[in-house]
Amino acid sequence: MSDLVFYTNPMSRGRIVRWMLEEVGQPYETRVLRWETGDAKAAEYLAINPMGKVPAIVHDGVVVTECAAICAYLADVFPEVGLAPPAHSPLRGPYYRWLFFGAGPIEQAVAAKAVNLEPTTEQRRSLGFGCIEDVLGAVETAIKDRPYIVGDSFTAADLYLASHLSWGMTFGTIEKRPAFETYVARHVQRPAAERANEIDNALIPTEAQSMS
Repeated sequence: MSDLVFYTNPMSRGRIVRWMLEEVGQPYETRVLRWETGDAKAAEYLAINPMGKVPAIVHDGVVVTECAAICAYLADVFPEVGLAPPAHSPLRGPYYRWLFFGAGPIEQAVAAKAVNLEPTTEQRRSLGFGCIEDVLGAVETAIKDRPYIVGDSFTAADLYLASHLSWGMTFGTIEKRPAFETYVARHVQRPAAERANEIDNALIPTEAQSMS
């Protein structure tokens, strides 16, 4: 049994963590939880994540859930891979800022759009993400004409942001803007990203692939 166990489903946000794991390059064991058999709601998995959601990892007995938290954890536990600025680097602040901007405003804004929620002006003041126009404008400003969101090298923040933008543009919850397309194309061509896609695509049931 591996010291690093990854719980996922290939048709979920687990694809983000799969990419991160492939970037890290450490051995890991995959446990696929099938929706149709209710694996994520089984008592065994609920003991790991009471939310019954994927992804999750267990590393040396440490349980970590939530995509951004898993990415941040793996980047820190395996610093030799260089997926996060050093702890005392001035880049650490903007790295956290954009990693969690993906987990917060982007995630919330895209989810709201997916369920056709259009916040009123008053609601925008109360909601953390405000509105999707402001969120996407902030992202576009941050990545326009820049290869990386922080500094001059690829980090977990790029991985997380590129994953969200790619997913959203594919399914129509994020509009296709030239800056987004350029940024995503640069990062999804990384060898680890391509490996992760191949692994997850091979795990999708044939009947699900035919419906997608």
